[in-house]
Amino acid sequence: MLNSHRTAEPRLQWVMCASKGGAHRMAYWEWGDPSNDQVLLCLHGLTRTGRDFDSLAHRLAPYYRVVAPDVAGRGRSDWLADPGSYTVIQYVADMLVLLARLQPRQLHWVGTSMGGLIALGMRAILLNSERTRPINGSGLPPQAAFSFGKLVLNDVGPSLSLGGVQRIAQVLVQEQEFETYQQALAYVQSSSEHLGLLDAESWDALTRYQYVEHDGRWRRHFDNRLTQSFTQQAQSDLAQAQALLWEGYERWPAPVLILRGGRSDVLSAPQVQQMLGRHPDAQAHELPGIGHAPSLLRETELALVEQFLLERS
Repeated sequence: MLNSHRTAEPRLQWVMCASKGGAHRMAYWEWGDPSNDQVLLCLHGLTRTGRDFDSLAHRLAPYYRVVAPDVAGRGRSDWLADPGSYTVIQYVADMLVLLARLQPRQLHWVGTSMGGLIALGMRAILLNSERTRPINGSGLPPQAAFSFGKLVLNDVGPSLSLGGVQRIAQVLVQEQEFETYQQALAYVQSSSEHLGLLDAESWDALTRYQYVEHDGRWRRHFDNRLTQSFTQQAQSDLAQAQALLWEGYERWPAPVLILRGGRSDVLSAPQVQQMLGRHPDAQAHELPGIGHAPSLLRETELALVEQFLLERS
């Protein structure tokens, strides 16, 4: 199939999930053949939405059923009743509900920042559940309903640089709203210079799903309360969480591509080298002049991900 395939608009669907505060709907965007059991799950960063992957999905929809959720509290998904539930563990639980709906045979992943942590967390949690789950009636250990395919980690790893995490936390606590969309667009451009030079269409793509008009003002399209949970976690001891994430990474059963922005303050070059040494089938590519996190809108970035996912292992 040709990579020039284009899908005008993705399909918008929802699944019902549960948290400590009650039920919530998680929205997800879908491209490609809905009967394709080769699924590419694309998970966005902390305050972004599934529409960040439009460009990537357009290229890969001929080969995969591409699915990009709006993680709870973002985009078209419901906000959680209890802001303390905005955690990776909750997001993993929501993704398991989504996967029960999708029923993939093989599941490939692209995770930007927080999205990568969700992927590693799910792998580790499923591994732990396999160790502790009782034997079923057949006398055989239960098997996962799907196999883990390739993984793209976009400027993220099992351990992160605390300075970058603290910088993100400081930005998130600042309230942002604008009188016009053009003001919001200008703010995104001025505050995202670390992403490098992008064309007008790309800047619009980074803004149009990040801000929504409400009562005559343009506001960020996520629950501001999720920053409370993020800030508290950033200040706590992350050793236990990192051990879980390292297990998910080290025992990922398929090839891994690590993308790092050359100016990233979240994923350092030494951390990437450590990751390469702790997975037998990992490769890394650094994008010069780019900070956290690469937008996956440039041709160079898109081609790297496409080539990795489509090449035979």
